[in-house]
Amino acid sequence: MQRSFALMPQFVDDTVAPPPPIADEALIAKALGGDRRAFGQLVERHYDFIFRTACKWCGKVSDAEDVAQDVCVKLAGILRSFDGRSAFTSWLYRVTLNAVRDMQRARSRRGRNVDRYAEVAPDEYLPDQEDSAAAKELWNAVRRLPDQQRDAVLLIYAEGMSHAEAGVIMGCKEATVSWHVHEAKKTLRGLL
Repeated sequence: MQRSFALMPQFVDDTVAPPPPIADEALIAKALGGDRRAFGQLVERHYDFIFRTACKWCGKVSDAEDVAQDVCVKLAGILRSFDGRSAFTSWLYRVTLNAVRDMQRARSRRGRNVDRYAEVAPDEYLPDQEDSAAAKELWNAVRRLPDQQRDAVLLIYAEGMSHAEAGVIMGCKEATVSWHVHEAKKTLRGLL
């Protein structure tokens, strides 16, 4: 009697782990070579990081969504400028921060009408308690700080980076970051 192997049950080895994810560097190399799928994977992998970063710097979800989309679109054209001297996420953080600044500069050039409308429009989120309102007021004050002070405070306190890590993002020394944080605290005392 002949048995057909096709009818025999197949045994699956549950101990085999899925292949490890492709490293960012490999995806970047493939994307630069024209591989659209690799570029898509790179964007998908880092979209949440881009959005969270933009959200912390913008203060509004709708603005953060716009910035995140802009960064993803720009990424195709500027990916070649990533030289690998820093981590890809550090470079991407700077790209996102620059996109936030571009949006803020464009908004200020268009005038104050957009901001005035936002003041009379309902907030995207309402504070649950007094602490939330105080925190919102504090972060709004932080966003009004001079650029270097604001960047240092957000990187240290919102992102939880060390002064050295913040220095890499800001392109300055750790001591300079510390000085900006110190000056920001003095400025905030006057604003609040």
